[in-house]
Amino acid sequence: MHGRLFLDLKAQLRWHGWHYVCPSHRAISTELQPLPPRAQVVICGGGIMGSSVAYHLSKLGWHDILLLEQGRLGAGSTRFCAGVVSTVKHISIETKMADYSNKLYHQLEQETGVATGYKRTGSITLAQTQDRLISLKRMVSRLRMKKIPCEIITPKQVGELHPLINIHDLVGAMYVPEDAVVSTADVTLAMVNAAQKQGVQVHEHTTVNHVLVEKGHVSGVDTDRGQVECEYFVNCAGQWAYELGLSNEEPVSIPIHACEHFYLLTQPLRTTLKDTTPTVVDPDGRIYIRNWQSGILCGGFEKNPKPIFTEGRNQLEIQNLHEDWDHFEPLLTALLRRMPSLQDLEILRLVNCPESFTPDMRCVMGESPTLQHYFTLAGMNSQGCSLGGGAGKFLAEWMVYGYPQDNVWPLDIKRFGALQSSRTFLRHRVMEVMPLIYDLKVPRWDFQTGRQLRTSPLYDRLDAQGARWMEKHGFERAKYFVPPGKDLLALDQSKTFYKPDWFDIVGSEVKCCKDAVCVIDMSSFTKFEISSPGDQALDTLQYLFSNDLDVPVGHIVHTGMLNERGGYENDCSIVRLNKRSFFMISPTDQQVHCWSWLRQHMPSNSDLFLEDVTWKYTALNLIGPRAMDVLSELSYAPMSPEHFPSLFCKEMSVGYANGIRVMSMTHTGEPGFTLYIPIEYALHVYNELMSVGQKYGIRNAGYYALRSLRIEKFFAFWGQDLDAFTTPLECGREFRVKLDKGYDFIGRKALLQQREEGIYKRFTMFILEDHDTDLDLWPWWGEPIYRNGEHVGKTTSSAYSYTLGKHVCLGFIHSIQQPITPEFINRGEYHIEIAGQKFQAKAKLYPFSSLFTLRRRKDEMDIGF
Repeated sequence: MHGRLFLDLKAQLRWHGWHYVCPSHRAISTELQPLPPRAQVVICGGGIMGSSVAYHLSKLGWHDILLLEQGRLGAGSTRFCAGVVSTVKHISIETKMADYSNKLYHQLEQETGVATGYKRTGSITLAQTQDRLISLKRMVSRLRMKKIPCEIITPKQVGELHPLINIHDLVGAMYVPEDAVVSTADVTLAMVNAAQKQGVQVHEHTTVNHVLVEKGHVSGVDTDRGQVECEYFVNCAGQWAYELGLSNEEPVSIPIHACEHFYLLTQPLRTTLKDTTPTVVDPDGRIYIRNWQSGILCGGFEKNPKPIFTEGRNQLEIQNLHEDWDHFEPLLTALLRRMPSLQDLEILRLVNCPESFTPDMRCVMGESPTLQHYFTLAGMNSQGCSLGGGAGKFLAEWMVYGYPQDNVWPLDIKRFGALQSSRTFLRHRVMEVMPLIYDLKVPRWDFQTGRQLRTSPLYDRLDAQGARWMEKHGFERAKYFVPPGKDLLALDQSKTFYKPDWFDIVGSEVKCCKDAVCVIDMSSFTKFEISSPGDQALDTLQYLFSNDLDVPVGHIVHTGMLNERGGYENDCSIVRLNKRSFFMISPTDQQVHCWSWLRQHMPSNSDLFLEDVTWKYTALNLIGPRAMDVLSELSYAPMSPEHFPSLFCKEMSVGYANGIRVMSMTHTGEPGFTLYIPIEYALHVYNELMSVGQKYGIRNAGYYALRSLRIEKFFAFWGQDLDAFTTPLECGREFRVKLDKGYDFIGRKALLQQREEGIYKRFTMFILEDHDTDLDLWPWWGEPIYRNGEHVGKTTSSAYSYTLGKHVCLGFIHSIQQPITPEFINRGEYHIEIAGQKFQAKAKLYPFSSLFTLRRRKDEMDIGF
C-alpha cells in the first residue's frame, strides 16, 4: 500500500508547485514607499500575530502605527498554517483567546469585505483509551464553564458526523460544534486591510535590524531602509523573535525554537465531503484531519520532531524546506489507519514548514522585564490560528491600558528567565514539547528535558535518599521520598487521574510533619534584599506593599505588592533585618516578575539598593512539634514560643555554622522553623539536622506533603489561587492590609471602594463529602463549582487531607447580582464536578484548623510556593 502511494507521490511532486499548496498571496502594495520618520508603535512581523495587534490597537484608538514585514504579508509560517480554529485548550486564558478568535473570524469577512475562508465545521477529538476519554470529559467540564457548546459522543456518533473515519478502536470522543477552519493568510490580510483603513501604515520587504534603546526604554528601530523613532515596539517576528530580541543594545530574552511541521494535501475526493464536515483530532494517533478544497489536509505531531535553525537565522526561504517522507511515515501509517480511504487519493504535496515552540507549550506575550515598552507576541506552539485574534486583542489592551484585562500570567514573558534561553536547552526542550501537544497529560506530569539546571547544594544527598523530582522555574524540587524497597520505576511511570501510587508515601511524610519533625529543602524560593543608607527603603516599601512594614527589627510580615486595581502582583514575606534593611521571600516563579515590578516602581536616582540573593541561601524548612528540640540542641538556645515567638527572625549559629537566619514560620501552618543558610554551610547544617534529629524521628519530606498541609490550612498559592485580579478582601486577607493606618500604598483606593461596595467573588474551601478516595476520580484543579445547581466558579487548588481523611478543594465563588457574604456562602448547597460527575461539598470560609485556633491562622497564613 505504502509503495504504490509513494510512487504516486513522486510522480506528483515533479510538477506540483507551492501555488497549489497555499492560497495565492495578494500584496498590499507593489512599490516601496518611504518609511515615516517616527511612529507611536512599530510592529515587526506581518503574520497573523502582527496583523492582529495592529488591528486591535487601531480599534482601541491608536492609529500612529507602523507594521513592518521583511517579506510579504502573511507569507511566513502564517501562510502554511493548517487553518484549524479550535477552542480546546488546557489553560483558561488560551480558551478565552481561542473563543474570541473564533467569534472575530466569523464576522471578519463581513466587516472588511475580504474573504477569509471561514467555515464553522466543528471538531471531534477521538479517544482510543479510557484515560483519554477521562481527559476529554474533564475538558468538556472546563469548556462548558466558558459557555462553549460541547459534548461527549459515542463512536457511532463519530461515524455519523464524519463518514470516512474508522471508529473500530474508539471508546468515545468529544464534539465541539462551533470550532471552525479558515485561511490564515486571508485572515491576516483582512485584519491588515481593516487596520489600514484606520490609519495604520504597512511596509513590506523591510527588515528590522535591531531596536534602539535610551535609558532602558524603547526609542526607535533600525531597519535596512533607515531608522524610525517610536515609543513602543512589538516583536511578532515568529521564529525569528529570539534572534531579534538578542540583537538589541539591551538584549531581550524570548525563549522560542523552531521545529519542522509536516502535513499532507490531497487532490479532491471522488465524493466530496460537506463543507461542514468536522475537523478530526486523534491525539492517541498523533494526527489531525480536516476538509480542504474538496480534498483532505492531514498531519500530526510526531514523537521525534526535527528542530531547525538552532545555529541562527537560516537564509533559506521557508518554502524550500525539504520533504522527508521517511520521517513522516509513522504519521502516514496512523492517518491511513484512521481514514483508510486516503490510500485511494492522489497526494498533492507534503508540506514542511517551521513552527515555533516554547519551553512550556504556552505562547510568549507581554512587556519585557528589562526594556520598557518592548512587547512580544510569539511562540504559538502550532496554535497561531486559534490564538491569533485573542492574543492580539489581549496584547493591544495591555499596551493601551498599561495592564492586561485578564489573568495572562500563564503566558507572560516574565515567567521565564535568561536561564531558559540557552540554544541547547531550547533545542532539547522543544523536541519534548512538540510531542506533548498530543500526549495524554495526567495531573502532576513533569518535563524530562532541560533538567538539573538549577539545584540546591543538597541535590545529590537528597537524590541518594530516594527523592523524586519536579521542576519549577528551572529549579529541582523534591516531590516526595521513596522509602527503601519500593519499586522506583513503577512509581516514576505511574500516571493516573485516580488515586496515585505515591499516596501512602506522602501520607507518611505528612504524619511525620504533624507528629515528629521533617526537613523540606525550599531553596528555590525567590529571595531579595532591599536596603538604603537612610529611611528611603522603609518609605518606598510602605508604598509598594499593602501591609505595615514599620515593625520592630526581627519581625516577619506577610504581605504583597498590589496593582492599582488592588490585585496581587506578588505575595511574599518580608523580614526587617535592621532599621534600613529588609529580606523579602517570594514564590519561586516570581523571580523575574517581582524584580521587574520593584525596579519599575522604585524611585529613580535613589539610594535604594536591591539585590537578588536567591543563589546565596539554601532554605531548609524544619516542620513539626519536635523541630524546636532539634534546633535547640544544635544552637544551645531555647526555641520555645516563649523565647522565640511566631513570625520572628533571629540570626543564629547552627552546629558550626554562623549567620543562619532562623525564622519561626513553616509555610504550612504547622509549628517549626525555616532556616536561611549561606550556601557554603548548607551541607553541614543539613547533616547536623539529620544527625541530631534521629532521636526525634526526623525524615525528609517533599512538596506534595507541603501542598497537602497548606491546602488543608486554607493557604492560598500565588499563580494558582491568587493572581493580579484577586484582592486581599476576596481571599480573606483583610487583616494583612493597612487600610486604616493612614498609609498610602498602591491599590489602597481600589480596596477602600471594594470594602464599601462589597465583594463579588470569594475564596472558599470545599470538603468533598461523598467522594470515595480509592474508587472515584480525584479533583486536581479547574473543576466547576456549583451552588444550588448553578455554576458559580471553579477550583484553583486541591489535595487530599490526610488529617481530615477527605479531599479539600480551594476555589472562588462568583456572584453577579449581590455581594458575597458569609450568609451567602452558608445558604448554598455545593457540588464539585469531576469529569462530568458531581460530588457534594461542604463550603467553609475558615479551615478546619480554625477549630484549633483562628489566631494562629491569621499569624501564619502564608505565601504560595
